[in-house]
Amino acid sequence: MITDDAPCPCGWGEPFAGCCGRYLSRGAEADAPTAEALMRSRYTAFVVGDVEHLLRSWHPSTRPADLDLDPDVEWKRLVVLGTDRGSPFDDEGTVEFEAHYRLSGRRGVQHEASAFVRAQGRWVYEGPIGNRVA
Repeated sequence: MITDDAPCPCGWGEPFAGCCGRYLSRGAEADAPTAEALMRSRYTAFVVGDVEHLLRSWHPSTRPADLDLDPDVEWKRLVVLGTDRGSPFDDEGTVEFEAHYRLSGRRGVQHEASAFVRAQGRWVYEGPIGNRVA
């Protein structure tokens, strides 16, 4: 488990508690103000195994009934490649990223452009626009 003062896994350089920690299930003090902040919090949720946050931040029309995370995947690094819209004043946005991981001793990269929309006033993940695993 990550401590509150540890660097947040999302890569923004802030301590976990003041960064994505405030959006995850154990804290849930606030909703992410932008599509990018939500995407970073979802990456962090994968790192720490917070299935509740992943499901809660997923649009109801595309959300799976349940989610089983692979405990053998080690998420290593997030690189945000770009964003389109998704500000506090938008109703939709796109975030393109690479999530670097290790599985069974091998490195991998998940490259995705994700669609985000506002639902009931808060950002939610709608799904991948394009997705490939390298």
